[in-house]
Amino acid sequence: MSSQTTGHELPRKLWTHPRPTETAMFRFMKQAEQDAQQLFPDYDALYQWSIQHPSAFWRSVLAFFPIVYSGTVPDPVVDEHARIDTVPKWFSGVQLNFAENILFTGTVSGARSCPCPGKEDDKIACTEVREDTPHEPVHITWAALRERVGRLEQAMKAQGIRKGDRVAVVGSVCTNTLVVFLATTALGGIFSSNSTDLGPAAILDRLLQIQPKLLFVEDYAVYKGATIDLRPKTAALVAGLRRDPEFQGAVVSPRFAEAADLLAVPLCQTWDAYVAKAPSALLVFEPMDFAAPMIILYSSGTTGQAKCIAHSVGGIVLSGHKESTLHRLVDHTSTQLQFTTTSWMMYLSAVQLMLTGARLVMYDGHPFTPDTTSLLRLAAQEQVTHLGISPRYLQTLQSGGIVPRRAFDLGHLQVVTSTGMVLSEALFAWFYDTAFPPSVLLANISGGTDIVAAFGTCSPLLPLYIGGCQCISLGMAVEAFDADGRPVPPGEAGELVCTRPFPTMPVRFWGDDNGIKNTKKNNNVGSRYFGSYFDKFANVWTHGDFISFHPHTRQVMMLGRADGVLNPSGVRFGSTEIYNVVDDEFADCIADSICVGQRRPHDTDERVILFVLMQPGKQFNRQLVQNIKQRIRARLSRRHVPSFVFQTPEIPVELPVKHIVSGRDIKPSSSLVNPGCLAFYYAFARDDVLGGKTGAGQMAHL
Repeated sequence: MSSQTTGHELPRKLWTHPRPTETAMFRFMKQAEQDAQQLFPDYDALYQWSIQHPSAFWRSVLAFFPIVYSGTVPDPVVDEHARIDTVPKWFSGVQLNFAENILFTGTVSGARSCPCPGKEDDKIACTEVREDTPHEPVHITWAALRERVGRLEQAMKAQGIRKGDRVAVVGSVCTNTLVVFLATTALGGIFSSNSTDLGPAAILDRLLQIQPKLLFVEDYAVYKGATIDLRPKTAALVAGLRRDPEFQGAVVSPRFAEAADLLAVPLCQTWDAYVAKAPSALLVFEPMDFAAPMIILYSSGTTGQAKCIAHSVGGIVLSGHKESTLHRLVDHTSTQLQFTTTSWMMYLSAVQLMLTGARLVMYDGHPFTPDTTSLLRLAAQEQVTHLGISPRYLQTLQSGGIVPRRAFDLGHLQVVTSTGMVLSEALFAWFYDTAFPPSVLLANISGGTDIVAAFGTCSPLLPLYIGGCQCISLGMAVEAFDADGRPVPPGEAGELVCTRPFPTMPVRFWGDDNGIKNTKKNNNVGSRYFGSYFDKFANVWTHGDFISFHPHTRQVMMLGRADGVLNPSGVRFGSTEIYNVVDDEFADCIADSICVGQRRPHDTDERVILFVLMQPGKQFNRQLVQNIKQRIRARLSRRHVPSFVFQTPEIPVELPVKHIVSGRDIKPSSSLVNPGCLAFYYAFARDDVLGGKTGAGQMAHL
């Protein structure tokens, strides 16, 4: 096994906080000592208390932050004896509103209003930057944002949008999307968003399940220098949604100074016409129960219909403060830029950081247009302190020979957050040795749409070592289980599970109201919800990731998706171990790769297949295959060596490829960006293709 999995050697230390006692995490630890009447000498002691006494911990979190809420905080705040698969209720009797906690006017009668610095009327709340006009940022003050949100909220109320109604956006990361988000949640509605790059079928697959009463769209999009007319897509969406008698139609935002002609699009009106119906710009915040749903996100896995995951207002506000301020060092002096689309949960994560008074920089466009340094240039221009990207973004910079700290003034940058896929050890080293200022914390985080939070995260009280995630987030009782549901010792790989309830567990899957699983014990959990998280192991949350804990540092090594775990001859390992070797040693000729296990109905054992996407102008040949296998054998073990290596024209996600090469026909999810490329992989379920060269691809093996 690799050192990343066995973890017997102490990893290289990359970063420590220069003044840990001045951080919010340290101040919270001191408050928690008073609340718990015990001393916490380090982060691990604080973490252990947070998972062993969840009611006391989350009560301390509520008290520590400037959260606007009303009602009496119960004691305990959750039934600590309740099974996790019953999805126990948190903070019963407490009411709050997401938009109020962002905008912080404290107008709800009886609310406990706690002033938060940075949200003064004349301070900048958010900045909008577009790909086609990168040097013309639009700055919006908190006063202007409140006025726009209040006016849209009153317009929506005047036209029949009420508490509990779903309001959907198909749009970009821009001011209008943010205004819709906040106006919808201000009046107690449920917000949902999708990006404009998704096709109509994928969007309708999601929206028809939640039945929005109102749809907000844009008339044009700009991406990679191209202008895209979105009106045909809007017409298709309206045609699909208007079968619901409650659907009111679409509101269209102009992308350019002159609005597009909407005569050919039914049930549409312009943004200006809709907002003009507002009787005032008065902001009114509807009190919501802590566990009330306020947003629906989508996670389809890789096949079948999307899951519509509803999350609670209280969980998002409470966890948002904990994640942002304690773990990620965000406060009212921060400026954050998260590259994301509105389809990804990182859009919600970016907006959550505004709870602290941080300024949100919204970028609409392609991160490498007009050139590879565009996003870095924007970060320098706006003096960004917290930059959110992906490992693929860093890999593109590395392969392009770009050294950000030489090309731009990144003196304001404090934290770079990486998520979306596993971050290789080679990129950790490149980040600190070559690319970014050594004072910057590279926060590799891992969580997901299912929990709108992080399991693996960072802490300013700990050193950062190369590889994986720095630690487990406070309040998240994470363990690694073997296939029989037993905890594995540190250094061994297992499936990520959470053994205690947490506030950001989904409220429900929208539409998952029938077929309750185990009615006596799970009377509020739908069968699809139960099957997604609780079917595999009794009374624990199964997340679907494969991890190990380093025996010395306790950092969390992310080893890939558990449903794509490789298991040849009974040796379990994650695909990330293979990717690390390919990325570290073959980046000059291999652009991307995908590694899956193959076990067809007649196979007695699983075999590992590696598909590689070549860099332009580079050749796939037998010598390359031999070199790949030799390096995997040397760095990992002979058990890790793929049985086959193929060239591929395109890289999809792992799970459908695993099913296909194992002889199964699948119906790809409509949310997949490139479902057509899956057809290429069906040939590799056949023995004649595995045995030599074919028209479908070229194979070589030792």
